[in-house]
Amino acid sequence: MPKANQDLPKPAPKLTSAHAELLVLATIAESASYGYAITRAIASRSEGDFVLPPAKLYPLLAKLEKQEFVTTAWEEVKADASNEQANGRRRKWYTIAPKGARRLDQLAEAHRRFNSIVDTFLTTDNSIGATT
Repeated sequence: MPKANQDLPKPAPKLTSAHAELLVLATIAESASYGYAITRAIASRSEGDFVLPPAKLYPLLAKLEKQEFVTTAWEEVKADASNEQANGRRRKWYTIAPKGARRLDQLAEAHRRFNSIVDTFLTTDNSIGATT
């Protein structure tokens, strides 16, 4: 006999603004990056569960820059590297600042604490949510 919860759709994880900040800072802490690469890294590592669209990413990056959690540098990217005269587009690189590293530590600790509290409501005998 099938379990009753097999008919329920699997809940999709939700990326809150606090978690988005955590993931962006963690991604930048690993290595300097630019917007599109940050979005791709988060989507890839979350196996597509977390997608951070430009409309959410770039305001967040601007906020992190204003708060001095990240530093930025511009790079000109040429479509044709062999043509020195060709105009390129500019790409903004983000690097974690010391203040941003401290913020990342705070967010990571808050996340761990949150998970620890939630875990106190769950049992390890697999009886939570199991319906026969």
